[in-house]
Amino acid sequence: MRLLHTSDWHLGRGLHGLDLHDAQAQAVRSIIEAVDAHDVEVVVIAGDVFDRAVPPVSAVRLWGHALRELADRVPVIVTSGNHDSAVRLGAGADLYRAGVHVSTDAASVGTPVILGDQHGPVAFYPIPFLDPDIARHVLTDGDEPVARSHASVLGAALDRVRADLERRRADASHVRSVVVAHAFVTAGQAPETSDSERDIRVGGVNNVPLSVFDGIDYVALGHLHGAQRLDGDRVRYSGSPLRYSFSEVHQRKQVLLVDLDAEGVSNVESLELEQPRAMAVVRGTLVDVLLSAAAGGHADDWVQVTITDPERPPNLRDRLLEAFPHLLSMRHEPSSGPLASTLSPDVRVPSAPQEVAAAFVHYVTGGQISDAELRAFTEAFEFANSQETADV
Repeated sequence: MRLLHTSDWHLGRGLHGLDLHDAQAQAVRSIIEAVDAHDVEVVVIAGDVFDRAVPPVSAVRLWGHALRELADRVPVIVTSGNHDSAVRLGAGADLYRAGVHVSTDAASVGTPVILGDQHGPVAFYPIPFLDPDIARHVLTDGDEPVARSHASVLGAALDRVRADLERRRADASHVRSVVVAHAFVTAGQAPETSDSERDIRVGGVNNVPLSVFDGIDYVALGHLHGAQRLDGDRVRYSGSPLRYSFSEVHQRKQVLLVDLDAEGVSNVESLELEQPRAMAVVRGTLVDVLLSAAAGGHADDWVQVTITDPERPPNLRDRLLEAFPHLLSMRHEPSSGPLASTLSPDVRVPSAPQEVAAAFVHYVTGGQISDAELRAFTEAFEFANSQETADV
């Protein structure tokens, strides 16, 4: 069996104010063409179909088009991600045509989609993004909820998966397994992250150990926007189909073709997706940057420019736009002088909410955030986040 693994479409997302709808539509076309060209038998989409809980109408229409086109060809298995509204993405799932499986409810974890090939059945276990504050009550098998962490709730989910798989293998020993999940999974060292990924930590922790997926033949992951492997070809992130931040400038965007034989994964091939434009990050004094542009650098690229002159040059944006017609982001970060230690609104800050809060306190007061302030912020942030998740 050959499956196509993709994730993190983020339909409705822009890039520094630029509308990416046409680029996303082209990415969808490329994925549909890959299904036709490479004899794909099932498509799995591991979460973050949309960029936000209430996506724009154009994004909803593009998703409807993509789902119809894919479902006309092969079965499609979709899970919700942390950017999606599970309720909205899953609305009407019971009415979808045969072959479309959209998993958004934690209560359904452990119930597989069974497909087959010449070697026998393959059990696909879709696992939606599990918010610990909600899922810990749904996935408990006793009176006490599961511990409040991503590792605990995903571990409980995989316990259900393995229990179901064990029952099925008692009747058919060659049942192969595929888990489709949306999570931050680590294997010894932290994986590569991007600025465009929303932080999902609870209690300061967001990671899930690789060992959670022991015994699964293939794990199709979503959430991280850079394609990467965590356990050879067995556990893979496909990454997003487009670059959604300048931190992804060097990433090759792709989908994965995964072949399963009688024993499990036999081969994984990456198919690179064409990007609408190259991206570039340019840094230096205005004179150096303009000289580089005059030499023919990045005229057709989406560009982020950081100017390091001690004082902000006059008419900076106009001068940069003349040199870089597709300029998307402009920063002034003086490398010396009285402004060097100040925080510009454009300066990149860490993505973790607690780190952002600490940076803000330092910017406003010049001091460090206290332990009590950090605890208060963390509790308030997590409460607000849990309320938003419950509402959508």
